[in-house]
Amino acid sequence: MKRDSRLSSVLHALVHMAERDGPMTSDDLAKCLGTNPVVVRRSMGFLREAGIVASDRGHAGGWRITADLSAISLRQLHDALGEPAIFAIGNRNEMPGCLVEQTVNAAMDESFARAEALLLARFAEITLADLVADFARRYAALVNPETPCRKAH
Repeated sequence: MKRDSRLSSVLHALVHMAERDGPMTSDDLAKCLGTNPVVVRRSMGFLREAGIVASDRGHAGGWRITADLSAISLRQLHDALGEPAIFAIGNRNEMPGCLVEQTVNAAMDESFARAEALLLARFAEITLADLVADFARRYAALVNPETPCRKAH
């Protein structure tokens, strides 16, 4: 099963955007993420609908963050992306009448629900401002601050 990396990609893009003085185009963000600009526009569209980013057209246009960085939690971003599945594992549902399968699925469902609640609660505690501050600390500590992402700009 393929992993859903949209939240990670959006966080990557938003940290880049927060470090920029002006807007970033979908092409710029795609270079940072190693993906296609269409993928960037699709993800940013979800964030625009949630009031987190805006886009401007024209020569000096691009994507910009419109919300306060300290008010944007990872949970809000997860929700804005349509609440992608947290886990790539799941229950077997080949024989729903089988009591063994029902027993196993009940135990796994409860475990998945608890783990997801814990992870989402942690996501609610972490803000985009926290990530930007952590990046700034890491960047300042580098001897050679020309990271591959920085070179893309």
